[in-house]
Amino acid sequence: MIITLLSCDFWSVKNVTGRLLVGLRWWNQIDEDGRSLWVFEDSKTSPQAGGTEVESRIFWSGLIICPLIWTGFFFTTLFCLNTDWLVLVVASISLQGANLYGYLRCKNGGQEAPPTSPSSFLQGQHFLQRPDIISRML
Repeated sequence: MIITLLSCDFWSVKNVTGRLLVGLRWWNQIDEDGRSLWVFEDSKTSPQAGGTEVESRIFWSGLIICPLIWTGFFFTTLFCLNTDWLVLVVASISLQGANLYGYLRCKNGGQEAPPTSPSSFLQGQHFLQRPDIISRML
């Protein structure tokens, strides 16, 4: 039940709350060649940038505080050697961290060059933004 609720939270923050409160969106798209492309869209390219400054602060506070709380739960379950709950906490950190990472990329423009080496791929630089994809979608 908890995983289902966490998944609903992930989906609603990613697809609804971020778009309405801060005007940011991110998603994965498969192109014609079968490559996975990550698209990060900021409020400059999104016509639905709504929300007030207070709503924006609440959004960003929740996006940062929730992973910190789950990290606290992680260390608590790790030190108590409660492996059953550890799986749940790791899944929670993964979902919350993905949303945080996606929205930080949106806010910072999300543009990076393609990876040139395996080490840059492992450092998380494999997420690309292609402006031509956004222009085709609009």
